[in-house]
Amino acid sequence: MTYRIFLATASALALAACAAGPNYVAPTPPQTAAGTFVAANPAVTAAPVQGDWWRLYNDPVLDSLVADALAANTDIRVAVARIEKARAVLRGAKANQLPQASLSAGANYGRLPAAQRLPGAPREDWQVDAGLSVSYEADLFGRLSRGTEAARGDVGAAEADADAVRVIVAAETARAYADAASSAERLGVAEHIVKLLDQSIDLTERRRGVGLATRLDTARIGALRNQRQAEVPALQAARDAALFRLATLTGRTPADLPAVAGARSTTLRLGQPIPVGDGAALLARRPDIRAAERRLAAATARIGVATADLYPRITLGVSGGSTGTDFGDVFGAGPLRWLLGGLINWAVNPGPARARVAGAEADSKVALATFDGTVLNALQETETALSAYGHALGRRTALQAARNEAEAAVNIARARQREGDIDSLALLDAERTFADAEADLAQADAFIAETQVDLFRALGGGWQKS
Repeated sequence: MTYRIFLATASALALAACAAGPNYVAPTPPQTAAGTFVAANPAVTAAPVQGDWWRLYNDPVLDSLVADALAANTDIRVAVARIEKARAVLRGAKANQLPQASLSAGANYGRLPAAQRLPGAPREDWQVDAGLSVSYEADLFGRLSRGTEAARGDVGAAEADADAVRVIVAAETARAYADAASSAERLGVAEHIVKLLDQSIDLTERRRGVGLATRLDTARIGALRNQRQAEVPALQAARDAALFRLATLTGRTPADLPAVAGARSTTLRLGQPIPVGDGAALLARRPDIRAAERRLAAATARIGVATADLYPRITLGVSGGSTGTDFGDVFGAGPLRWLLGGLINWAVNPGPARARVAGAEADSKVALATFDGTVLNALQETETALSAYGHALGRRTALQAARNEAEAAVNIARARQREGDIDSLALLDAERTFADAEADLAQADAFIAETQVDLFRALGGGWQKS
C-alpha cells in the first residue's frame, strides 16, 4: 500500500514537471544555399548523388577495395566504438529518470551489554539485517530529461561523425587506388619516352658514322634521355607509396595487399557526367553538417540541465527491512521497519549555478557558430571541387591537342633529318617538346582523377548501404 502511494505521488510530480531552459529549434541554413551550384559545368548533372559513387568507374577491383576499407579500416572502428560509448551514456541518462532501488543485507556476530539484552536472550548471538530502499527524483524542472536530451544529441553526433569517417575512408581508398594507377600510367609514358629517345640516339649515332652528325648531337639527345630516365624511380616510388597507403586504408599490412590492387596501369576515367544534385540535398546529406546540428541540440539541452540547478531538487524515498537473529526471523516473523519521506536540496548561493548557465549558453553559441561555419565550408568545398574539375577537363583538352601537334612535329622532324633537311638540334627540340607534352597529358589525367575524388568527397556520399 505504501509503495503504491509512493508511485502515485512520484507520477503526479512527474506530470507536473516543466523542463527548464530553451526548447531546441533546428537552425535554418541560408536560402541561397539550397539552389543549384554556382560552379556547375557540362561535366556534371543535377541528378541525385549516387551513394556508392566509386561504382561509376566500373572497376570491380576498386569496388572490392572500398568494401574492404569500410569493413576493416581502423579509423572507422574507432568511430564505431565512440558511438557505443555515447549510447552507453544515453542508457545511463534514461536510467536516471527511473526509480532507483537498492538491496542491503548484513550479518554479524557479537556480544551485547547486559543493559541492552532482552530478558531470556543470550548475550552473544547473531544479528541479521536485510532491507530494500527505493528513491525517485521528481524531475520537476527537467534536469534529468534535459540530460537525456543532451545525451541523445551526443549519440546523433557520434553517429554522424562515424559516417563522416566513412566518407573520408571511401574517398581516400579511391584516391590511393587512382594514384597507384595513374603513377603506373605515367611510369609507362616515361619508359616509352626513354625508348623513343634511345631510338633517336641510335639514329644519330648512325648518322654520325657517315659524317652527318657530331658527338655533340648524340650528347644532347643522350642528356635528354637520361633526364627522362631519372623520372622513372620517382614514379615507381609514388606508385609504391599509393599501394602502401591503400593497404593501410583497407586494414592490411603492405605485404597482405592483393596483387590485383596494383594491376591497373591506366588512370581511372569516367564515361559519364558526375551526378551532383543541388545545395539542399548536399546540406541534408553531409554527415559533418548533421554532426554539427546534433551537437547544437545537445548544447541547447545542457542549458536546461544547468538552469534546473537554480531550482529545488526533490527526491522521494521509501525503505523497509527487518532485523533478526537468523535469516528465518528476517524473512519470517521478525520485526519489520519502514520509512517514507522526501528530501529537498536547494542551493542557498545561486552564483555557481548561474555561472554554469552562462557557460552552457556560451557553449550553445559556439555550437551554432560551428554549425553555420560547417554549412559554409561544405558549400565552399563543393563549389571549389566543381570548379577545379571543370577547369581540369578544359586543361586536359588543350594538352591533348598540344600532344597531338607535338607528335606530328616530331614525326616530321625525324623524316626531315633522315633526308638531311634539318640538323639534330632541331630534332632534339621536337623530341623534347613531344616528351613534355606526353608527360603533361599523363599528369593532367592523374589530376582529373584526383579532382573527381575531391568532388565526390565534398558531395558527402559514400557510407549509405546500397
